[in-house]
Amino acid sequence: MNAARRHIAVIPCRWGASRFPGKPLAVLGTMPLLWHVHQRCRQAHHLDYAVVATDDHRIEATCRQLGIPCIMTGEHPTGTDRVAECAQRLQADAYINVQGDEPFISPEAIDAVSHALTRPDADALAVNAYATLSDAAAVIDHNVVKVVIDDNDKALMFSRQPIPYPKSHHPTYLRQLGLYGFTRDGLELFRQLEQGPVERAEGIEMLRLVEHGYGVRMVPVPDNGIAIDTPEDLERARAML
Repeated sequence: MNAARRHIAVIPCRWGASRFPGKPLAVLGTMPLLWHVHQRCRQAHHLDYAVVATDDHRIEATCRQLGIPCIMTGEHPTGTDRVAECAQRLQADAYINVQGDEPFISPEAIDAVSHALTRPDADALAVNAYATLSDAAAVIDHNVVKVVIDDNDKALMFSRQPIPYPKSHHPTYLRQLGLYGFTRDGLELFRQLEQGPVERAEGIEMLRLVEHGYGVRMVPVPDNGIAIDTPEDLERARAML
């Protein structure tokens, strides 16, 4: 491990997801979802530590039972705001928000975001992973966030709608993964920014940066699974497992 830098994964988990209450503790195989995500973080080569961040004592108790590091936080509008609170308690050079509903997230994808954070980009406040969408049903699924990027791999727009709209030809659709990386200073600035109307409408936290004129650097990664947004997704994940 390179002693010159310290990268931490923070897995924000909340109980009250509107589409799937109690989702972090939903069982996949024999273990809860959050355990699978933590295992993926442990398999990444460029992380020094991985911790769950939650405001729910049931999730905290499960983490204690499973030996998973856990930090109790206050209530926050987004997972990245929760990560920002953790950054005030955990010293690191960079923090990677790994969504607690991505049990199949690739350790290589986590490493790709970590590596990108070691190469400063003055035009970008954050690093976000993405993958090509090949499933037509996922393109129109509002639970799947789509992203449009420019020639410099910066995000132009995120939406739950299919973007870009195929008016004259069929575009390549890209899925934004729940995998965000920030330097310590970048995360502190994110925490200070107010939610804008587009972020509130779409429910996509990276739009906060776009609305305030900050860049988001997109990194292509392998997409090895699905995010668990609904109980139906969990059944699909069980079939995959």
